[in-house]
Amino acid sequence: MSAPAQRLLFVADPLPGFKIHKDSTFAMLRECQRRGHALAVCTAADLHWRSGAPVTARVQFIELTGHPSDWYRVCASADTALRDFDAVLMRTDPPFDAEYFYATHLLQQAEREGARVFNRPQALREHPEKLALLEFAEFAPPTLVTRSAAAIRAFHAEQQDIILKPLDGMGGMGIFRVGPDGLNLGSIIETLNRHGQSSVMVQRFLPEIAQGDKRVLLIGGAAVPFCLARIPQGGEVRGNLAAGGKGVAQPLSERDWAIARAIGPKLAARGLLLVGLDVIGDCVTEINVTSPTCFQEITDQTGCNVAALFVDALERVLG
Repeated sequence: MSAPAQRLLFVADPLPGFKIHKDSTFAMLRECQRRGHALAVCTAADLHWRSGAPVTARVQFIELTGHPSDWYRVCASADTALRDFDAVLMRTDPPFDAEYFYATHLLQQAEREGARVFNRPQALREHPEKLALLEFAEFAPPTLVTRSAAAIRAFHAEQQDIILKPLDGMGGMGIFRVGPDGLNLGSIIETLNRHGQSSVMVQRFLPEIAQGDKRVLLIGGAAVPFCLARIPQGGEVRGNLAAGGKGVAQPLSERDWAIARAIGPKLAARGLLLVGLDVIGDCVTEINVTSPTCFQEITDQTGCNVAALFVDALERVLG
């Protein structure tokens, strides 16, 4: 028995910028339309809240055309209260900056008014994608978050081979590796922590990155049975697809399953319907909650319809 048709609002980046051959939000939209759900979209910039009124957005009601170009048509536009939708899906890409933070507050107010938002706005705020890892330190490599240049130098002296990255980076941006010789460590620290003004995450370098930085997707607390190993190319240390990594889908390892069983239910209970774990070797290096991706790459290579698994979970929650 199919689920009843729902009115769904996607708070996403502007549609004209989508690369539909690989975009996970597009895969969600396509699966939702296939099941008969009504689609609406807006950006975070379209959200507004006027005193005495509910949180509202200028939304576009759309249909997908099935064509690779002109892939959607706008059927209507209207200012609509978020509580009037059956579900609101927050799919705005990082960085998690001040405007993203404010958007989560508007979405949380919409929840108070009756909207159902996924992932929950409070959970988005409480699980910054790099810091959230430290709650699950038993699955993480040696990791330090600090503004202190001296602490970073001491961590390097202890670990010898390290990765440094900004807390608000995405797609592999701002990631540096420093080996035992400490070459350029001082200038890298200055670049990332801006003379003590910004916090930096430092982790022991994991040589298993050569086999890929695996994206393990958790939907409703349960793991998708395949992950996408993003393998660095050439002399690159980053596996991120945005940094030129090659994506290879593969079944989860026993360690991947163990990590997912330990972390997934806890995050789902906090309102995180969709989570992307980054796993290198046996270690989780990041927990992604804002706009996890890799749906289409996994589906194309394995036949496992990740978007269908996601919409199944969404429909179960909506009832």
